[in-house]
Order: sequence, then C-alpha cells, then structure tokens
Amino acid sequence: MGALSHIRVLDLTRVLAGPWCAQTLSDFGADVIKVERPGAGDDTRHWGPPYLKTPDGADTREAAYYLAANRNKRSVTVDIATPEGQQIVRELAAQSDVVLENYKVGQLKKYGLDYESLKAVKPDIVYCSVTGFGQTGPYAQRAGYDFIVQGIGGFMSITGERDGQPGGGPQKAGVAIADLMTGMYSTVAVLTALAHRDRTGEGQYIDMALLDVQVAMLANMNSNFLASGKAPARWGNAHPNIVPYQTFQTSDSWIIVAVGNDGQFRKFVEAGNRPELADDDRFATNPARVRNREILVPILAEMVRTRSKHAWIDALEAAGVPCGPINDLEEVFENEQVVARGLQVQLPHPSGGTVKLVRNPIRMSATPPQAQAHPPTLGEHTEAILRDVLGYDDAQIDALRGRSVI
Repeated sequence: MGALSHIRVLDLTRVLAGPWCAQTLSDFGADVIKVERPGAGDDTRHWGPPYLKTPDGADTREAAYYLAANRNKRSVTVDIATPEGQQIVRELAAQSDVVLENYKVGQLKKYGLDYESLKAVKPDIVYCSVTGFGQTGPYAQRAGYDFIVQGIGGFMSITGERDGQPGGGPQKAGVAIADLMTGMYSTVAVLTALAHRDRTGEGQYIDMALLDVQVAMLANMNSNFLASGKAPARWGNAHPNIVPYQTFQTSDSWIIVAVGNDGQFRKFVEAGNRPELADDDRFATNPARVRNREILVPILAEMVRTRSKHAWIDALEAAGVPCGPINDLEEVFENEQVVARGLQVQLPHPSGGTVKLVRNPIRMSATPPQAQAHPPTLGEHTEAILRDVLGYDDAQIDALRGRSVI
C-alpha cells in the first residue's frame, strides 16, 4: 500500500517526459496502466543497445532507455486507431483518476480520446497533456524534442565553454533535462489537481509544455536578465564572480575546486606547494583573482596536473578546501555515499534475470516510494487488465486479439 495506491493512472505517453511523470506516481503506489501499440510499444523499447541481458548474457528486447522510466507499471497493448481500441481506452478512462498523454496537439480528438470526450465518461477526470510547445501559440503544432527545446528555451546559451576558449560554444545537457523536468512539473500538477478534486469533486485539464518548463527552470538566470536587461553568457565550468571556482585536470582525471574565500585560496595553494600565490597582490583577494583570472588559472592548472584525483581530494578535504571528484558512472555506483543510500536497486525480470535500476530519491518516513515491479514487457498485462478492470471474458479477449485490436 502506497500513498497513491487509491489512484489509477491511464498512461498514453511514450519516450520520457510523460513516462517519467507516470513512473513517479507509480513509485508511490498508483496503479499505472501503460497503453502501447501492439507489436511495437513505446518508442524507447527499441532505443538500444544497450539492452537488458538474460542470465546467460544474451540481449533481451528491453532497451535500457525504456527500463529507466517504466518500472511499477502494467502494460496493455491496444490499437487506438480502431473503434474497438478506442472503446477500450474510454472504458479504462472511466475506471481511472488520471489520464496522461503526449500526442500531437489535437491528434487524440479524432479518436474520441481528448479531454472533452473522456470527461463525458468520467466527469472528474484529471487529464494531463504533455507537448513540446503547449496547446496554444504559434508553435503549438510543432513536434517538440528535448534537444531543440534546450536551444529555443535559452539553456544552451548559458551552458558550455566560453566563446573563444578551446571547445567553446553552446552545449546541451548530458541528459534530456527538459523532458525530465517536464515530467517532474507534470507530477506536481497532477497531484495538485487530485487534491483539488478531492475537495471539490471537480477534475481539470493540464497543459504542460517542454518549452514552458525549460524557460521556467532557468531560475536566477531569468531574474538576472529581467533585472539587468543583459543576457547571461556561458562560463563553462568557471564562475563569473569567484576564482578559482571551476574544474581542473589532474594527472589522471578531473576535480572540482570551489574556493569561496581568500582563506580557502591560501589553503589550496599551500596544499599545492605554491604558497607564494596567496601573497601575490594579483591573487591575494577574490576581486584581484577575478581581474587576473587569465593569468592565475593556467598557473593553478599546471599545479593541479602534478597529482592524481584521489591525492588532491584527500589533500584538499584535509585542508578544508571545498572540492569534489568528477566521477564517471562506474565510480558513482561504487561511491560509498551512493552505496550507503541504496540508490541502486534490483528487481526480478521475466527474462529470468534481474534488472538494475535507480531508486526514487525521495525519502519519506511514513509513505516512502517503492520499486516493486520490473518495467513491464510489451503487453504483459493486457489480458489481466481487460479481465480484471473491465470485466471482459475469454471470448471477448480472443476476438479482440483475432482482429489485432490488442
């Protein structure tokens, strides 16, 4: 029993933003029914390699990308292009609290699966649409891709090495950040709408757009621009107002050094056997270091390259200088803090092996999220859902399968 075990979610989404929202809800116990195309399913099922492997090392049909966003759900395959498939979805909606969808604007209306149509069968339904640019505006009909939205929404203008520096220029995030944040904002919106429904009995429509989210999440960068009228520039891994506050290459890897005051700077250069730098008028104070950044940083870079990552981390932590390693994911999952927090989980999988996933990071004393069920194989729960939720008998199910509706 989870905090949301009384909630059923009809998930018509695919790829990442919508599935991320649905997975978050399912982690807290919501019964998420994922509707997929017969024979194909969620696009990300095919976004491999890598794939989940069987115990003997063979690839399964489950791409790792799909596994990341679909645990705790049940999969039913339905062809919504058929009248019978549309009827199944309407019947499922009538038994659900929430509908999530990320089709192109207006596409579900022709199937009778838009908000107004499903509201007719479930008046208090919470219906959340996720698109690239929203239901209104001149871009509404455009296909929305995370990469493109990162560019349009300003994220890439402040991410990447400075122009004129080696490797300078705009850079996207290493993950689909607009998709993921839209999934999280959508989760908040759905829970808010459910709270409103529980008080008033009224459902509602939610219009979520990747571009809206991408712009909103720039936070202080937005307010900096709105207050000054000056667009922020890219600074790479450096800081515009603090030096040194950046990455440095060691003899074998990279570290982050985040010097916040003059005392920490002295400790940093003393640890590097260059104490004279703290007494140099060009570098003794932070304003001076900012003004003389181009002189100081190459000196520090040469100093840091003389030792390994772990040697520097040990020395700087002992000296009280804020620092940290830049870990690859192998190092991340070996990190003692990550291990202690139990961030990696394993679930049994129908392939005969186990699937390794990352737990929901939310910690709660009374109603914690749970990773209870593997990401479903395609159509794994079709018969059970039709029989148990909708009351279909074997003859009806066989007939639907014979006509390729399911």
